[in-house]
Amino acid sequence: MGRPLKLPTYGGQALIEGVLMRGRRAVAAAMRNPQGDIIIQSEPLKGLYLTGLTGIPFLRGLVILWDALGLGTRYLSLSANLQASEESEKIEGPAWVLALVVSLVMAVSLFFLLPALVGKGLQAWLGFSGLATNLLEGLLRLLAVIGYIWGIGRIPEIQRVFAYHGAEHKTINAYEAGAELTPESVNSYPLEHPRCGTSFILTLVVLSVLIFSVLGDLPWIWLILSRILLIPLLAMLAYEYIRWVADHLDNPLVSQLIRPNLWLQKLTTRSPSPDMLEVSIAAFNAMLSLESSLASDPLKRQVSEPPIGVAADAHQSQ
Repeated sequence: MGRPLKLPTYGGQALIEGVLMRGRRAVAAAMRNPQGDIIIQSEPLKGLYLTGLTGIPFLRGLVILWDALGLGTRYLSLSANLQASEESEKIEGPAWVLALVVSLVMAVSLFFLLPALVGKGLQAWLGFSGLATNLLEGLLRLLAVIGYIWGIGRIPEIQRVFAYHGAEHKTINAYEAGAELTPESVNSYPLEHPRCGTSFILTLVVLSVLIFSVLGDLPWIWLILSRILLIPLLAMLAYEYIRWVADHLDNPLVSQLIRPNLWLQKLTTRSPSPDMLEVSIAAFNAMLSLESSLASDPLKRQVSEPPIGVAADAHQSQ
């Protein structure tokens, strides 16, 4: 099956018992419910995606932040609620917003503020230079990220999410190689992908060492503010680097530069089962189908989705 020389940049993320796939115009999720049926939900991309930011270098990195904080978490909530056996177990509305805010505050505190404060404290105690303190902070941040990923990866439920992450990567790799999207074919493709969010996180951490080192030795208040306010800048720079690397994989130097990113993905992916690959392929095909529909009719902006609880067979989506 042939492919154009320049493919659209498709991406996605793992959900709870499911996979989310995003294209230029549409997003689709496929999730397996407790009864074993595949539920598909898809919708056109709106709002921020239609402002032109997705085509502007650096600013488009902000769209990636929105993907993770807005679109991604909404579908993660949807997939979690699909698995809930009781209505009282579902997290929706204000409760979900509160959970998101708490998670965001904890992430910023653990991975940005805590390493900075520990480094600053050690500087005051041991008399480190500003450069040494910033380098120590970067090392602590890297260890915190790797340790957190390794730790949660030992939880059985998270291991299944990581397996769906692997299914997402294999599906996109297979499509970009022009392969037939069947579980048997897709399973032969790599678990790693150069545009993975895990690579994005590692790149962001490394860039934080460089950027924060340039700032030098800061007072406590400016130290805290800089670590928070510069996160969007770091995200924009990290995204551009990931895109550039993905477009130059045939360069021997680039292939070496990307090795740490691919290595870290070994912590966030697991080999998926055939039924997981069915879910990932169903999500990808649903996204492609809606993308094609929107391309032929750009004014079509209504949500296209079956109600939750209605099964959609993965093979019919292909």
